[in-house]
This record gives sequence, structure tokens and C-alpha cells, in this order.
Amino acid sequence: MIEALQYAFVQHAVIAGVLVSLAAGIIGSLIVVNRMVFLAGGIAHASYGGIGMAVFFGVPIFLGASLFAVFAALLIANLTLHKRTRIDTFIGLIWAVGMAIGVIFIDMTPGYHVDLMSYLFGSILAVSNSDLYFMGALLLLIAMSVLFWYRDILAVSYDSEYARLRGIPVRLFYTLILVLSALTVVIAIKVVGLILVIAMLTIPVYIAERLSNTLWKMMILSGMISTLFTLTGLWLSYIYDLTSGASIILVSAASLGLFLLLRGRRK
Repeated sequence: MIEALQYAFVQHAVIAGVLVSLAAGIIGSLIVVNRMVFLAGGIAHASYGGIGMAVFFGVPIFLGASLFAVFAALLIANLTLHKRTRIDTFIGLIWAVGMAIGVIFIDMTPGYHVDLMSYLFGSILAVSNSDLYFMGALLLLIAMSVLFWYRDILAVSYDSEYARLRGIPVRLFYTLILVLSALTVVIAIKVVGLILVIAMLTIPVYIAERLSNTLWKMMILSGMISTLFTLTGLWLSYIYDLTSGASIILVSAASLGLFLLLRGRRK
């Protein structure tokens, strides 16, 4: 793997893996404590509609997917904030319609034969300089947002009623978390694909949650764990010529199994 680092595309893959892992650690923690895992899954699959539209209109994939994912996040936030009993119906509908829109737009694109595998299971080795700039900017946006509004986000995440009584705009921060989740999902698709993205956002967080006693510690630790899993999976995919996204998730799952086994023996 060391000798492979002389190639620009491998360097880009490593940098992208680190940037996305840190973003996933922060946002994954918020997704888990706010019980938004299913919502994030719906956004991830709905973003395929943006990919299809980007291909059809000839705009950058990241741009199309990001705009569509943010639209889906705003729609989900509006539908689910006060109607939690119907949340599964709304998510399932947005999930299916988003993917259907993407498929139809790709079908209508003349002479274009899309490689579905690259979107379903990631294509980290195809990361470009512009992709890295986008990932870096998004990580900075996420970190600054969480740092600036940490106390408000913490209150909304653990006790929304108490936060509302304190005058914190719960709707605003609920929507903000979903929008940031949508953007993180989009860049994570480049690494592990839309099918596997939820595992990347939750497995490291599950481990970090059991080793932390505060939200900010969980974010930092899950980002570090996610980075370790991503780089290990990338290394294994290079050594054994495997799909990188699937390798990263299997490393994560195996590590989670080992963690639970060791925790069980200590009790």
C-alpha cells in the first residue's frame, strides 16, 4: 500500500476517506442520538434522483445529488417533525420515488450507460480534486455549525421539549441536522455507495457511544474509529483487488463483532 501512495488517485482516495470519515463521525453521532437512522437512509436512497437528473442535464454529480438530497431533507423535516407516527410511510415514499426518478432520468439520457455499481457500492478511487474540495468544505461547514450551536444541538438532540421551553428553535435545528446529514450522505456515497452509507454512519458511532459519556467525545471518537475502518478497508481492497466500499463496511462490521465479543467477556 505504501508504494501505491505514489499514484495520485490513491492519494485522493486516502484523503477522501479521512475527510468523509470525520464528517460521518460527527453527523453519524447526531443521527444516532436523534434516532434519525431511517431518515438518513431515506435521504441516501432518494439522492439517487439527483444523480439521475445530474446525468441527464450534464451537471456535476455531486451538485445534482446534493441539491436533491437537501430538498429531500427539507421535505422530510417538514413532514416528520410533528407527525412521528407516520414517519415510516413518508420515508418509504420519498425513498422509492427518489430512486425511481433517478432511474427514469438515466434511462432518458441519450447514449449514456451509467455504471450503477459505482453509485451503489462507491467509487473512492475515482475521487477528483474538485471532489476533495467539496468534501473539505463540507467537513468545515459541519464542524463550524456543530461548534457554534453545540449547546442548542445538544438540547434538541436529548430533550426537544425542554429545548422548546428554553426558547430554542427546535424546528430550525431539527432541519439543520437533517440538511447536514443529507450533504454527508452525498459525499459518503462516493466512498461506500448509497446502499452501504448507513452502516458507515452508524457502526463507528455505536462503538464510540459505548466508550463515551458526552456527545462531543462520541463525535471525536467515532470520527477516529471511522477513519481507521475506512483506511483499513481501503488497504484490504487494494491488496486483494476488492470493491473498496464493501471492504470498508465488512471491516467495520467485523470490528463491531469483535468489540461486542470482548465487551461480553468482560461482563
